[in-house]
Amino acid sequence: MRRFSCAALLVLATAAQAQITDTGTYLQRMDADGDGKVSVEEYVQWMLYAFDRMDRNGDGVLSTDELPGGKGRPITREQQRQTIVERFHKQDADGDGFLSAKELSAPPR
Repeated sequence: MRRFSCAALLVLATAAQAQITDTGTYLQRMDADGDGKVSVEEYVQWMLYAFDRMDRNGDGVLSTDELPGGKGRPITREQQRQTIVERFHKQDADGDGFLSAKELSAPPR
């Protein structure tokens, strides 16, 4: 069940923040410092948006009733952050510590 909630959070992060129609726009929105690539910090900040929106009571834990569909095990913000960092590193195909537009548009690895 935890896998479902993490995946759902990632989907919600992109949908909740903006309607983005292409990879270039997606990169631009995530790229807070405007250097043309996304660092792990920028990626984490963008992806945790959904977690923070769903955490209605602000306690840093998504309880079952705050999870999509009201199902799954509770997950802390730190657990979600760690999952996001792991996914970042999997997407970073060239291992340079940044995600390019090409890496952002690639299917999950």
